[in-house]
Amino acid sequence: MDHRELAFLDLVALGRALRARELTALEVTRAMFERIAALDGRLHAYVTLMRDSAEAEARAADAAFARGEDRGPLQGVPVAVKDLCDAAGVATSAGMPVVRANVAAATRDATVVARLRAAGAVILGKLQLTEGAVAHHHPDITVPVNPHNPDYWSGASSSGSGVAVAAGLCYAALGSDTGGSIRFPSFANGITGLKPTWGRVSRAGVFPLSWSLDHVGPMARCSADCAAVLGAIAGADDADPTALAAPVDDYLGGLGSGVRGLRIGFDEAWATRDVDAEIVAGLHAVLAALRVAGAQVVPVTMPATDEVIAAWAPLCTADAAAAHAATYPTQAAGYGPGLTTLLDAGRAASAVDYALAHDVRLNYRGALARVFASVDVVIAPAYMRQNPTLAAFATFGEAEQDWPELIRFTAPFDLSGTPTLSLPTGCNADGAPLGIQLLGPHLGEATLLRAGHALQGVTDWHRRRPALA
Repeated sequence: MDHRELAFLDLVALGRALRARELTALEVTRAMFERIAALDGRLHAYVTLMRDSAEAEARAADAAFARGEDRGPLQGVPVAVKDLCDAAGVATSAGMPVVRANVAAATRDATVVARLRAAGAVILGKLQLTEGAVAHHHPDITVPVNPHNPDYWSGASSSGSGVAVAAGLCYAALGSDTGGSIRFPSFANGITGLKPTWGRVSRAGVFPLSWSLDHVGPMARCSADCAAVLGAIAGADDADPTALAAPVDDYLGGLGSGVRGLRIGFDEAWATRDVDAEIVAGLHAVLAALRVAGAQVVPVTMPATDEVIAAWAPLCTADAAAAHAATYPTQAAGYGPGLTTLLDAGRAASAVDYALAHDVRLNYRGALARVFASVDVVIAPAYMRQNPTLAAFATFGEAEQDWPELIRFTAPFDLSGTPTLSLPTGCNADGAPLGIQLLGPHLGEATLLRAGHALQGVTDWHRRRPALA
């Protein structure tokens, strides 16, 4: 079957077709590689293709189907992973030429990669990202191209993941989020992305930016597909003592419950202050759609976030400086300017700076938990501005307000460690995607995914296909 017929099937729908033997995993996998060959020379989403192992995994999935074995919704489905995640026999570059040049192929899979394989998924390859998972791509790396409009930002840091999912170069991808790095590329590329609760997904074998802020999660074209992936990768892990031992919900099975009676919190003053009018319109459109689906909108007052946004910098930069201590500053010449600036800030931060920021984090977690005592979900922008053009983003970081504006609605929920779901709300006149996010309480992924699924059942924003794909 031609890749153009297959590319935009939902992951869950493809899984059903594979289980019904209407398609084979091998033919779908080969179609995906055909599509990557046709498009990725322009889009630059992939760092490494893993064709030999992917075809072997596809054959194994087909053989398992023939024996009547069913490992779940990912069996035989082609996916890809951000190039922070170790895959045995493949080097992990983390968007950093200095790392790729000096690190041998991984000897074992990251836990998330091992769990995808155990679920029967076919791993096509590893996806590009910004240098060290910060805001900027290394100058020597070709930046992934936004498939909706190549003049616009493709997001940071999981840029390749966002582009590949949006362009139909895989059915889902893994991203990571430390200050917004699942949500920005999901917003920028018009896809759905879930930042789980901190510790819900193991970080073992994932190259760190900030040990205390990093989250690993799924990026896909709809909430149901994110639910399928999360169900495969979540759970306790002996290799990561910070991975949560709480039972893993049946995220996919729970989607049919709907949202009747669900309480959606909305702090209009907080969510709309200085926010672009089209983003605000998207918030109201989502609220209207969720009301139609049976949800109840409840006014809430969100805790102030100015201190929290300021606290993100010493926490993230100091953690990053520690994570890069083996290569920075000894190999500083191999680092790009964006990551260099961040690491220098981390090395300059004091223990007192870090302690004060951590105190802000703890207080914010408690204040946010009180909000969720009265509502199930809160709605917010993912970014206060529309997606910037590449020309506008070229000067990012030069103005004092750049970082606070970028992470205003994302970083607080990395500090709180609570889950968020990024959802598309259409495109602007240039075809650049727009979006919002839903916020949940600790371990509230099932409710977020249910709300996202209900929204996508009554809207078609997630069905918009990119012009370049």
